[in-house]
Amino acid sequence: MHHGGALIQIAEYPTFKAINSFEDGNGKKSDAAFIINTNTGIYFKYGTNPNKSWKEYTFVFKKANFKELDDLRAKFGERAFIVLVCVKAKEVCILRVNDLYAKRAEREKEKGGTEDQYTLLVSVPKGKSFRVYMNAPGEKKKSLKQTVINRNDFPKALFEG
Repeated sequence: MHHGGALIQIAEYPTFKAINSFEDGNGKKSDAAFIINTNTGIYFKYGTNPNKSWKEYTFVFKKANFKELDDLRAKFGERAFIVLVCVKAKEVCILRVNDLYAKRAEREKEKGGTEDQYTLLVSVPKGKSFRVYMNAPGEKKKSLKQTVINRNDFPKALFEG
């Protein structure tokens, strides 16, 4: 339901040719992953509203999400992206799958182990670029390394570079 606006932006891009469902390693069609122009994989997540305290959009990635992302990354490498739809802000943030894995590794290093799920946070400051990060484990009001992503990177990053 919330993917429509992002899909329209992709379809209207000048070099767009095709979109197809992505099938995982077992041949099962994904509800969240798609192939763009045969050479790019995308994975959709959406956050409806920012949390009240920090005005961040929360995107939870569980083991099943990482299994699909593993398959997407295996097929497309650097051409695998996560499309983070911030519904209330009417904004779309794009992140390379490899960048999510780097953030997960950073959190695991800080924590000293793995977790059942990982929460990616996206802040959408008015008139500024997105800030994408995970919180530091066990510490309030502290984030790990933040990645700054330009608002106009989506959908351009899917087709260029």
